[in-house]
Amino acid sequence: MQRITHCRCLLLTSPYADADDPEIRECFPNGPRRTIGMVEVTLENGVTGLGEGYLAVFAPKVFRSIVELCVPQVLDKDGFDISGRVRDLRSLCDYWSLQGAARHVISAFEIALQDAKGKSLGKPVYDLLGGARTDAIPIYGSGGCCDHKDQFLREFDLLGSLGISTYKIRAVKGDIRRTSWVLDEACGRDIRVGVDMCQNLADPPQAVDDVVAYVDAVHARTDARMIFIEEALGPECAEEFRELRTRIDVPVCGGEIVTTPREMIRRIHDDVYDFVQPDASVIGGISAVMDIFDAARERKTDVVVHAWGGAAAIMASYHAAFAGGGRLVEYPMLDFPLAREMIGDEGEIRDGRLLRSTAAGLGLTLTPEMEARYPFDETAVYSCALLDYGPPPDSYWE
Repeated sequence: MQRITHCRCLLLTSPYADADDPEIRECFPNGPRRTIGMVEVTLENGVTGLGEGYLAVFAPKVFRSIVELCVPQVLDKDGFDISGRVRDLRSLCDYWSLQGAARHVISAFEIALQDAKGKSLGKPVYDLLGGARTDAIPIYGSGGCCDHKDQFLREFDLLGSLGISTYKIRAVKGDIRRTSWVLDEACGRDIRVGVDMCQNLADPPQAVDDVVAYVDAVHARTDARMIFIEEALGPECAEEFRELRTRIDVPVCGGEIVTTPREMIRRIHDDVYDFVQPDASVIGGISAVMDIFDAARERKTDVVVHAWGGAAAIMASYHAAFAGGGRLVEYPMLDFPLAREMIGDEGEIRDGRLLRSTAAGLGLTLTPEMEARYPFDETAVYSCALLDYGPPPDSYWE
């Protein structure tokens, strides 16, 4: 047993991506700076652990307020009893946030406790979960937030330097010529391409017919084929996702927006997706992702962890993937110095594969000097009220 003696909330802000990237121009009205929210727990042995909730990217002050509400619920209790602490936090939050914001905060506490326990025992977190099933996992480059050819070419060069042969871009239903250009360019480099249609932020979302028309129009312009299509419909469109799977010959995936294992498992059993994409910083922590792996294994459904947060969120999902037998993981390509510095060599990619971290806990580094270099900027938030600045005309992609 190791009592939890202290908890604190950390909000840190780092430069992020490039000012000319479309996502920055659309979603970061105050420029290319991104905030992450973490929970740091301290055990009575003096060991600290870090966890992250994705909520802070959008609403950092909300994240901090919920963390402060939750801290008394776990102080002086056994930090090694992680499932017990999750139950405590759920008893506090489930009535008013069974799904959504509080689940992100619970994720941060759960991940922090996994990290602290692993460091206390001198073991990587995946060893707490039964051990790694492999020494390396193929990785796909997640980028494509581009609206000019030179931006795509820069990302192709990065993929090539890392030996990565799978790439995900962002596209909307009108991006037919842009998508076909990317598919052709990637084919010439022996790179396969999946498409994220970003409907996790859309209200109302596009219809199944829109997705079918987009896929058909893109494939009519090129011999290359998309290898998956992600978040093509809205968060509540489970039935529509099932219909979409019957109408296109491209694998359909999603799930990064799902905040409880029960909902994700229900979608697995209902054949909503060809493969699922849980995020440890959203769905309740690493143990929740392991529940997804167990359920997916029974249904012979692949799990490809979503990894688009900061260092703690990324490494939490990676440790779950190693323990769960993931066959593919996401690598965010947009530059994020804070995450890169915290992960260091523990996120090594070699020949297109993520190597298993060998450090105790999650393998993260955070020093007081690093905290001082990345102070919280309350204006650095992701805005879901998208700004439409107008991409290049279709003729640009000819």
